[in-house]
Amino acid sequence: MVTKKPFDHNYFIGYVSHVSPQCVKVHFPSSILLNKTIFSGEEFNGGLVGNFVTIEAENDGFIGKISEINLPEKERLALSEKSFQNSDFHPTATIEVLLSFDYFDGIAKHTLNAFPNIGAKVFVCPSGFIEEYVKNFGQKNDNKEVPYVDLGCLTSNLDTKVCVSQQALFNRHCAIVGTTGGGKSYTVARLIENMVANQSKAILLDPTGEYSVMEKGVQSVTIGKDSYFPYQKLTREDLFFLVKPSEGVQKPKLLEAIRSLKAVKIYQKMKSTSEKNGVRNLLKAFVNEDETLVIKEGNNIVEYERFSTKYFSDIESDNLELSIKNLGKQVINECISYPKNSKTFGSRNENDVNFCYGMVNRIYNLINTKVYDDAFNFRDKRLDNQNLTAIIDQFIKEDQQDNFVLRIGFESIGYEFQAREILANAIGRYLLKLAREKQFKENPLVFILDEAHQFLNKIVVDDFFQSTALSSFEQISKESRKDGLFLCLSTQMPRDIPTGTLSQMGTFIVHRLINYNDKEAIRQSCSSANSDILSYLPVLGEGEAILTGVDFSMPLSIKVSKPNVPPDSSTPMFKVQK
Repeated sequence: MVTKKPFDHNYFIGYVSHVSPQCVKVHFPSSILLNKTIFSGEEFNGGLVGNFVTIEAENDGFIGKISEINLPEKERLALSEKSFQNSDFHPTATIEVLLSFDYFDGIAKHTLNAFPNIGAKVFVCPSGFIEEYVKNFGQKNDNKEVPYVDLGCLTSNLDTKVCVSQQALFNRHCAIVGTTGGGKSYTVARLIENMVANQSKAILLDPTGEYSVMEKGVQSVTIGKDSYFPYQKLTREDLFFLVKPSEGVQKPKLLEAIRSLKAVKIYQKMKSTSEKNGVRNLLKAFVNEDETLVIKEGNNIVEYERFSTKYFSDIESDNLELSIKNLGKQVINECISYPKNSKTFGSRNENDVNFCYGMVNRIYNLINTKVYDDAFNFRDKRLDNQNLTAIIDQFIKEDQQDNFVLRIGFESIGYEFQAREILANAIGRYLLKLAREKQFKENPLVFILDEAHQFLNKIVVDDFFQSTALSSFEQISKESRKDGLFLCLSTQMPRDIPTGTLSQMGTFIVHRLINYNDKEAIRQSCSSANSDILSYLPVLGEGEAILTGVDFSMPLSIKVSKPNVPPDSSTPMFKVQK
């Protein structure tokens, strides 16, 4: 597997002098060994903190990283400018052991029982050796043909490329985090370009439109401008988020109104066949003159229940296949009494009507609010070819090979009334539904959610201060991996991501983080994020990041390469007015 020799004498720098479960210490016979050298066309800097080394032990080889360099106390006392120029010192270094590998096949081992021995030789690690290990992280022995993602290079050696398996990067979900200006957007753009190059499908939810400049292999749609999410594909729970019914009277009446309007929809679609005509006649007495509403008052309960039983699965389905403009009127029609031992529905119940007027007004406001109509087409005025669910269905088809990334832009949707959060939750729920139907089993899909803190950990509060969480992304993170739907979150505030969601992320690309709570969120969610790694986060430069995760045997400090088409995320510059 590995072609570079890690234990060439020209790379030698010292011997192991101390071994502990956390680290090893190395004695350098001469400070000259730490000087910059060039061998076989490659530059080596043996004495820099952050450099990788290899250790030649008795039974296994080890890869480590220099975390600290010291001089012995007795040599420190003799320090002067002249002594630095003329004397030879004997420094020591602390090295964090990252992984062990087999001498014969080079395969990395994950064990706590392997340690270097005292006196083991330490060598500067050649770049090609690291590159090969990184490429094989997360790979299975039976899967040799895998796509790779070219992220960039190591910060400690710009000649060492970091190409990782796409499977290792996404198959346990991925999180890209960092403060504003740290390079998150460039990293997302870099991933998108690699997905296009690998002809792998991805859907990007773009809240600000900054990725609209990316065109090669990318299909772009903008909600509210040239597409909409059809309200018929919303669930009853989504409608509850929008309408906010109270538990006592409003929610039961709303549910009955939904069932009735679904029955009307079925009634309208029935053809005049002898078989269906008899069933259709069961509902005929309940439907008003223009066949838009159900009127139960004074009608036979048994006949309505027979019709409902016949089409139980359609009426009780979770979608909203109904005419929502009639929902408010139907809610009022549901406000009737139910007399005991009666075979017919009772008369209008004014108390229930009064309780429901507030919700009915919210329904009318919902339909007539522009931001909601732009998002969900409540007025049924937009074209069928702008239907986002149909666009998604077409995009994920195997024979669709023109574009490999679908960008869903939110830049035309306002921030009021939690419309963005509810819309994003609905899109996530729809993709989760497709995953449960095994749509991505053969051809996995990566769902990239930019500015994830805007959409996760969000709660909808109704007029009675009862709260409901938007949970589709948490469900995706917990259950969709086995069905081929992978989640990639990008956020500048990991502290605002629910712990249950962040803990499901198997891979982290962590750019500069300064806030204590943000760093703690990463530390608690990422098993390999130890204190040494976290100490680098506040000082990472633009584009620099820590790559770590379950399928990565060791964390890597990387410099992400600039994408070919950078996103439109630059900060406007002040100019001198002439």
